Amino acid sequence: MNQIIEHKGIIQNIQVNQIDVLISQQSACSECHAKSVCTVADKVEKIIEVESIDSSFKVGDEVILFGQQSIGLQAVFLSFVIPLVLILITLIVLKSVITNEVVSAAIALLVVVLYYIVLSFFNPRLKNKFKFEIKKP
Repeated sequence: MNQIIEHKGIIQNIQVNQIDVLISQQSACSECHAKSVCTVADKVEKIIEVESIDSSFKVGDEVILFGQQSIGLQAVFLSFVIPLVLILITLIVLKSVITNEVVSAAIALLVVVLYYIVLSFFNPRLKNKFKFEIKKP
């Protein structure tokens, strides 16, 4: 079951084999008719780097980024699930060893920081795995 995820974006920059696409992620309430008076509505813009040798794209073109939904699930797993499990395991183990909860919490956070540092060493490999493709609407 390969479902496709898509995001609309605008090309910001074109290099030799790379296209930078600006996408806007909006919260669920951003489509609400009352969003102008609501402080909850938010919008986040991100630049996504896409490898492409297609020369038909130009800066300012509206495009669609697409990829497999499974890559999104893997990214969530690496970014959120594993760190949460690390925190919980660290706190459970340290609870029996250290009586000071502040020290246990600090060590648990340090473990997560170390995890993200180790994960950053795999950034080039992850970029190859988590790729979006680009097409015209």
